[in-house]
Amino acid sequence: MSHDRYTPPKVWKWENESGGQFANINRPIAGATHDKPLPKGKHDLQLFSLATPNGVKVTIMLEELLEKGITAADYDAYLINIMEGDQFGSGFVEVNPNSKIPALLDYSTTPATRVFESGSILLYLAEKFNAFLPTEPAKRTETLSWLFWQMGSAPILGGGFGHFYAYAPEKFQYPIDRYTMEIKRQLDVLDRQLANNPFIAGDEYTIADMAIWPWYGALVMNKVYDAAQFIEAHTYKHVLRWAHELEQRPAIQRGHKVNRTWGELHEQLHERHDASDFELKTQDKLQK
Repeated sequence: MSHDRYTPPKVWKWENESGGQFANINRPIAGATHDKPLPKGKHDLQLFSLATPNGVKVTIMLEELLEKGITAADYDAYLINIMEGDQFGSGFVEVNPNSKIPALLDYSTTPATRVFESGSILLYLAEKFNAFLPTEPAKRTETLSWLFWQMGSAPILGGGFGHFYAYAPEKFQYPIDRYTMEIKRQLDVLDRQLANNPFIAGDEYTIADMAIWPWYGALVMNKVYDAAQFIEAHTYKHVLRWAHELEQRPAIQRGHKVNRTWGELHEQLHERHDASDFELKTQDKLQK
């Protein structure tokens, strides 16, 4: 490493222009920056999100519930453009004081129930609709262990590896080496688990799969960070098998499109209010 050594000051000061792809929305304080009420659609479940891996977890879950015929899981999905600071609007902050997507309002309760943090939303929906979470205690515990494994591990993948490998304004060997080592260890954890199990928590497809696939499935299939060759993704054969099998699920294919604003136009459904939107309102249809 040839860069000058950095000595931290005795008191850290916020430099507004710190560099990097997300510099314009990162700040050391919480709370709303502007007045912006949230819209409300026709369904009880109102989702405010973006199709990042954390957002995709929830739209997959909702589409899987609808695939099972659970009509009460129908939902409106509104776009929160984090690059424009929508997450700091007053309405969104009321739902999630942490200003991170996704956030959910459930109007089937009085008053409406707010749910934030993607893992919490998955658990809330699984318990509300009695789906994708085993009821037998040992299997339920195994599922929740893997769900919380993802919540604790993915920040290393996204905020650590993804940031320094793909988004930081300069490449530094030390953080890239440090985080690459850790995400390869995490992939090895998953690969060993999936060597003897069809799904993450065992024989059943659960919210654990929905939580882990948008991060680690996308990583080995080279859908995030363009790093598959760098991390030798082909060596995690059991993760790849699982990732490609889940990719064929219709609900995952639909959930992957909701609140997406990049990529192929036919894969972008900026807002979702009805099942017919997947056929009629993807960006390729709207731009014709």
